Amino acid sequence: MLAITLGDPTGIGPEVLLKALGQRPIDGVVVYGDRGVLEETARQLGTRVPQGVQIEEVTSLAPHQRVPGQPNDAAGRAQVAYLEAATEAAMSGRVKAIVTAPLSKTWAGRAGFQFPGHTEYLAQAAHAPEIAMMLAGPRLKTTVATTHIALRDVAASLTVSGVSTAIRLTARALQQHFGLPHPRIAVAALNPHAGEDGRFGDEEARIIEPAIAAARRELEAQGSSPRLYGPAVPDVVFRQAHEGQFDAVVAMYHDQGLIPVKLFDFDHTVNVTLGLPFVRTSPDHGTAYDLAGKGLAREDSLLAAFDLARQMVARARG
Repeated sequence: MLAITLGDPTGIGPEVLLKALGQRPIDGVVVYGDRGVLEETARQLGTRVPQGVQIEEVTSLAPHQRVPGQPNDAAGRAQVAYLEAATEAAMSGRVKAIVTAPLSKTWAGRAGFQFPGHTEYLAQAAHAPEIAMMLAGPRLKTTVATTHIALRDVAASLTVSGVSTAIRLTARALQQHFGLPHPRIAVAALNPHAGEDGRFGDEEARIIEPAIAAARRELEAQGSSPRLYGPAVPDVVFRQAHEGQFDAVVAMYHDQGLIPVKLFDFDHTVNVTLGLPFVRTSPDHGTAYDLAGKGLAREDSLLAAFDLARQMVARARG
């Protein structure tokens, strides 16, 4: 079974979900959300909820609480409830993967959701000691060593263990879920010119190089043999990976990793949480309230997240 959360019912989640469900087999798929939201969205799109779609009705919002483009507290509570219900299903083994439609961090926060995003919530809910966020596109995959923090805090937040964890989880994901037994992973530097021998910062020598060495030792001790490179000059390495020289890049902070991925292939990039006991993917876009209810939202990224989740589950089974 594969779970899909509805996301913010006032965002584009319901629209892209309905469009995606009409293009893929729905056997083994359960939507955690609100039937009324889906039916109203289908009416606005001039279509119907696909016959046979299994809906776990977590909420039953009133019409004024589910108006597209009008976020509110009830919708904020609802999107958190969908995620919690799907996570419980994954932890109990009823589903093998979760595809999460976008939620609003602001409105979820007003509902008591005290996490920067899905990734951090799922790590705590799943009691996962090590997690990382990967953005996977058709030709570029990037994992970030730090996630949702202010840019001014990045350097102080980088640690040998944190960077090493991102490298190891990336290697395991590429091997287990992407069919790459000997992945080539580049580790991006933090500073311009990879620090220029310490002239522009010492994080490369003090943190990143030891992290690469530590990851290599641990992976080799486990019988794994990825090829690790770095610290790589940040303004070159993403193009090199996109051209096929590397299978993935480990970036040091959120925008360093996400800007190139979104630039190269925005519509087909998928957010993957590494280190969980189940598969979790999501489209690489937000709630887009300005598009909600207009029929203009594209489902490409959600379709990519759906397809990748199924692929990852299948490959993990061997």
